[in-house]
Amino acid sequence: MKLCLDTNAYTALMRGHAAVADRVRRAERVLVSAIVAGELMFGFRNGLHYEKNLKDFSDFLDNPYVELIPVSLITADRFGRIAALLRRKGKPLPTNDIWIAAHAIESGAELLSSDRHFEWIEGLIWTRI
Repeated sequence: MKLCLDTNAYTALMRGHAAVADRVRRAERVLVSAIVAGELMFGFRNGLHYEKNLKDFSDFLDNPYVELIPVSLITADRFGRIAALLRRKGKPLPTNDIWIAAHAIESGAELLSSDRHFEWIEGLIWTRI
């Protein structure tokens, strides 16, 4: 099973959240959306431990079982479809979360997140932490 980490799942993993660590260990591949990477970089730059957090993230991405997923035209199309459907349903989501969901769906991965609003996205395999 491929596992796509939301920003809060990566943060929970780094803080030693046992259930998240167990899910990551059991995954055959761990995917990180470029959007999640951007959110993390923003957080690192606004925190007190930029160098340490950046090194930890770089080390995480260097793991052969971890893959950083770039945004492609396919991702953009999925984003557009999801965003349009959510708008028609009156269920707006944060824009970055729609991109992250698009990546998870495109990759055929389960998304791990604490954000409940992912349940509104059709076709997304989502597990709440």
